[in-house]
Amino acid sequence: MSRSDDDRFRVRPGTPKQRGDRFITQVLRQASKAGAKATPKAASKAGRQPGARLGRGHVAARFAGARLAPNARRVAIKARLVNLAKAGARSTAAHLRYIEREGVDRQGGRGRAYGPTTDAADLDAFKERSQDDRHQFRLIVSPEDAGQLDDLRTYTRHLMARMEADLGTRLEWVAVDHWNTDNPHTHVVLRGKDDTGKDLIIARDYIAEGMRMRASELATEWLGPRTELEIQRGMAREVDQERWTSLDRTLQREAVDGLLTPQALAQPRLQRQRQMIIARLQRLQRMGLVTEQQPGTWAIHADAEPTLRALGERGDIIRTLQWAMGGRQRELAVFEPGEEARAIVGRVADKGLADELYDKGYLVIDGTDGKAHYVALPPRTELEQFPAGAVVEVKGTTEVRAADCTIAALAVDGLYRTDQHLALAQAAPGRDPAEVVAAHVRRLEALRRAGIVERIAEGIWQVPPDLPDRGRQHDAQRLGGGVAVDLKSHLPIERQARVIGATWLDQQLIGGGQGLGELGFGSEVRSALQQRADFLAEQGLAERRGQRVVLARNLLATLRGRELAKAAEGIAAETGLEHRPVADGQRVAGTYRRSIQLASGRFAVLDDGLGFSLVPWKPVIEQRLGQQIAATVHGSGLSWEIGRKQGQSI
Repeated sequence: MSRSDDDRFRVRPGTPKQRGDRFITQVLRQASKAGAKATPKAASKAGRQPGARLGRGHVAARFAGARLAPNARRVAIKARLVNLAKAGARSTAAHLRYIEREGVDRQGGRGRAYGPTTDAADLDAFKERSQDDRHQFRLIVSPEDAGQLDDLRTYTRHLMARMEADLGTRLEWVAVDHWNTDNPHTHVVLRGKDDTGKDLIIARDYIAEGMRMRASELATEWLGPRTELEIQRGMAREVDQERWTSLDRTLQREAVDGLLTPQALAQPRLQRQRQMIIARLQRLQRMGLVTEQQPGTWAIHADAEPTLRALGERGDIIRTLQWAMGGRQRELAVFEPGEEARAIVGRVADKGLADELYDKGYLVIDGTDGKAHYVALPPRTELEQFPAGAVVEVKGTTEVRAADCTIAALAVDGLYRTDQHLALAQAAPGRDPAEVVAAHVRRLEALRRAGIVERIAEGIWQVPPDLPDRGRQHDAQRLGGGVAVDLKSHLPIERQARVIGATWLDQQLIGGGQGLGELGFGSEVRSALQQRADFLAEQGLAERRGQRVVLARNLLATLRGRELAKAAEGIAAETGLEHRPVADGQRVAGTYRRSIQLASGRFAVLDDGLGFSLVPWKPVIEQRLGQQIAATVHGSGLSWEIGRKQGQSI
């Protein structure tokens, strides 16, 4: 063969006998065992996402961590790309408020935001500059040995400086260190703009691997490599854990079609952790997640990973409940929304973020049934609206509302009339009839804004025959997460017992205290009801006849009126305006100036230039602060209108 023939020679491999992902997976697994870093999962992602390397940092991602040894310090980084248009205008402010909340710094105080060159970042200026950004990056940097780093601020600044070098642009960011868990970590909010004002696009490879490798390099430089003793202690802690661990990831990586053979476990690179791996397999076997088919050959069940992850979450929930109750004996429960879910009523014993990256919060409710309930909230729920000690009611949004069923039952030829409902409510003992009807009108107003019902005239509504089902679907779609939390009172029951105002305790007195347990918070409510009855008797609004308490007629309206009158005196003295009391059925208009929180609820201050009125507040009007609005009052509820009388109704 001539030299020219040699130059033209090309290797042409034949078609593999095995086609599809299985062949690719086996090739990549053998390459990985030989020392390559490619994995089937990463290759599969790259195959599905040909643009994974587009953006800044894809070259740096290939070289980051190249010199890291197996004993390098480990750092976990969670990253989220937030589309600000979809997340909403208040997303940045809410997230910054979450990460700067009380109880997260080293001394248990409020978190302090910092930046590249300042220990006191101006968050208002940061939010203003971020207002027109298309997207934003939110990171959680969690070094395994963060407690030894001591100075997380300096560590974070060095890490962000290395990222700037990798990405070839200056980065604008703020960060908050959290020391309120057993694993200290840092939240970083990174603007989606580069130093030229263009959208900052970071390659998927760098987000997935590059940042973590740079963080690991930096931690290893600061603390030195992990010692053999540290590595062994870390693996030993994972053997008995009921969660997804690094040992489980090793098992998953080495298994072929779900099987671990003696040959796989005998590989030289696994010798250091071979004993721990076998101990972990034996533990998983007792949990029913693996099976030893024959000596040395283990079959990993398909549901092992989701089961262990679920167990880890459940363990975190139990620890949260136990810590929140502070040693008080309670039966622990997790609220599961669904068709069979029963509403729970209780006080807020604790609150926090279950997923800090996605702003998913939780409440711990000390229930009137004597149980402590863990309630996972829908994303972006404002935790500030549920103060500690407040009384709330939690329902599953998949259930049909009783109010919807009542409205549908009272409708004649598709028309619901408030006067007919009021006549029926007056004939039934229990709650204030006007309050009952007003509650149903508030529900109708919410359904009208969703286009489900129509207001024909004052007190007359057109409702569909399938209102209960459509109302349930509306609630589920609006609240996401399947959970609805209704704030019954922002005051603890201790303060409700002796306050002028229509409180949740008063409603319990009118209802006879039904559904209260004999233990825990239920027992405390029973005691508070006795104190409330004594206070009402002192005010001339109740009378004790032996063991029986006789309440004054229209108790709630009387208490609400007294509290509003006292609040109005303070506002009148402050503003010089005359208070204009609002009668039932009256329409009032004015500029929405502010809101005030009272024992009877939250009220909006409407200013017409000469006087002001106090009307029940609803979240829908908060975006109209400083604007002209109008409202028609129905008992303790009302319907709002945007603008003047001819304006659009809300």
